Amino acid sequence: MTWVIILGIAGAVFAIMASVLRMPRAGWEITGAALLFGIAGYALQGHPDMPGAPKAAVENQKVADAELIKQRQQMGAQFGKGQSWLIVSDALTRAGQYRAAADFLGRAVQDNPRDADLWVALGNALIGHSEGMISPAAQFAFRRAAQIDPNHPGPPFFMGLALAQSGKLNEARDMWVGLLRRAPADAPYRPDLVARLARLDQIIAMSNGGTVPEATPSATTPQPLPKAAPTR
Repeated sequence: MTWVIILGIAGAVFAIMASVLRMPRAGWEITGAALLFGIAGYALQGHPDMPGAPKAAVENQKVADAELIKQRQQMGAQFGKGQSWLIVSDALTRAGQYRAAADFLGRAVQDNPRDADLWVALGNALIGHSEGMISPAAQFAFRRAAQIDPNHPGPPFFMGLALAQSGKLNEARDMWVGLLRRAPADAPYRPDLVARLARLDQIIAMSNGGTVPEATPSATTPQPLPKAAPTR
């Protein structure tokens, strides 16, 4: 019955083209041959009995690690001027709409160019949009945040995370070790950072044939934080 339906549709298409659309008689043979060629191709390659397997677009996938949003919130000001922007962008990020979040935050930093939290969130959205890979735009966003607030832990943490996901393990480790050395002992993000560094050391050791990097300064006394850049 399937082939009867297919042939019937092909015949109906040919009839419409010949009578309704008034296709020239000289093109009948070519058109008929094209329809038959398409049917033959489907007969060879088509699998109508196979179940469908639709795949959601990257932009619509859920965030793989929702804890990163919580981590960024712990690292930034909870009630800064850009908080209303962050609420909307976080909702878009949780829904996997990284491009929309990046566009939204792009307008946010234009209105609030001295808000380090917004620049960090923009860098994260750009990384999500590029499927975890570090991009020049994301690097610029993190560096801008670090210039505004050198004490902000977000830029080195998320920059290091993006470097690790991009395969630049040693660069990521150097960035995280530097952040850990100057992190306050009671910083809420410190335990997570120590755990991530430990996992990163294991990966680096395996790739180096068992050579373990220098000791992670998990118990190191935090060093004084640099002075914040003066606001204009």
